[in-house]
Amino acid sequence: MTAARTGTVTARSAWHDVPRFQVRRFAAIAMAEAPELAEEILREIQREYPHLPFVVDDSGEPMALVGIRRAIEVFVQHLEHSEGRPTVPPGVFQDFGRGEGLNGRSLDSLQAIYRMGVRLAWRRFADIGQRVEIPPPAMYELVDAGYEYLDGLVDQSVRGYAEAAARQAGERLRLQRRLMELLLVEHHRGDPSEALTERAARIGWPLPAKVAVGVLLRPAREAMAPAVGQGVLLDMEYEQPRMVVPDPGAAGRPELLHRALAGWSGAIGPPVPLADAAKSLRWAEAAVRLMERELLPSGEVLYCTEHTEALVLLQPEELIDDLALRCLAPLTHCGPTHGRRLAETLLAWLETRGGAPEVAARLGVHPQTVRYRLRQIRELWGDEIDDPDRRFELELVLRAQRLRGQLGAMRTRR
Repeated sequence: MTAARTGTVTARSAWHDVPRFQVRRFAAIAMAEAPELAEEILREIQREYPHLPFVVDDSGEPMALVGIRRAIEVFVQHLEHSEGRPTVPPGVFQDFGRGEGLNGRSLDSLQAIYRMGVRLAWRRFADIGQRVEIPPPAMYELVDAGYEYLDGLVDQSVRGYAEAAARQAGERLRLQRRLMELLLVEHHRGDPSEALTERAARIGWPLPAKVAVGVLLRPAREAMAPAVGQGVLLDMEYEQPRMVVPDPGAAGRPELLHRALAGWSGAIGPPVPLADAAKSLRWAEAAVRLMERELLPSGEVLYCTEHTEALVLLQPEELIDDLALRCLAPLTHCGPTHGRRLAETLLAWLETRGGAPEVAARLGVHPQTVRYRLRQIRELWGDEIDDPDRRFELELVLRAQRLRGQLGAMRTRR
């Protein structure tokens, strides 16, 4: 038994002052009653925790009973020989903690079980101490030693518990990744619903009617995973992490994501039926590419549904550029600055379908300037400017150029 300490002064151990013949008598009785005490502790645990499962060994004896008995015997042997701090028997209590973790119970319940065991053991040891006339100060010291020993048992169980929790978390991540892989692949043939149901069930993920898929940009290489909540599937293994948001329009979901993703940037694709999750991913990836090119706002997680125009007009670059070459050919010989002003005026006229005053208000110039430019536009395009199809093509390419920053932004009306 280790000596008790007060401040920096070492006090003599009351247990060391107990005559050896009394210590031996105490240890002999305690060792003889250890099996009965272990059974009493186990019965009380089963009464307090009726749903607690117990694994049995090859002989059919509960492993918990073996562990409790062994723990009592080691502690009693320590008392008899006074060989420093008692060594916690390895294996059993670590396995017990591991079992608690795998069965989803908390460490609080585990520690409550241990405290109950120590309380019952102390009651029995106090009775034995009275029988062999151990002085009260020595018995009080025995209580301290018992709780110190309990700390060692808890340490082993916590180690097993943490090991089980880590293994469970790793397995869940693996199963979650497999589910996301199936969700986000394009299904050209065959119905994946049965496989989706099976994989979702394995991680307890209820299949939603709709999902939105997000692609994230890390704020730093070693950034911690955002706390998006259990319902959101998140895969951090990608260079640009992916997430699947179930029922994205559910009450409180946008607010929760906004808080969880503070400091991150990226894009969340449009809500789609579960079977079309790959389509939502495709739009989110497209939005992230535009963010990286500074054609969409960066520094936050944006929603594709709020940037539809940019995604539609800036995605097919080659087609839009080819259309622009053909539609804007009349501006080729106007010079860069004048050509841009005519293009801005043309776009304002196409968007307003108004006269010179409306177009002038949109551009922030004098109406007479607009009339002059509109006359030039009609001279350059001729009757084609009245063709609905040509006007539609012109508006498409001019809007795309404005989104790219090639044309000035229009003034909004007050």
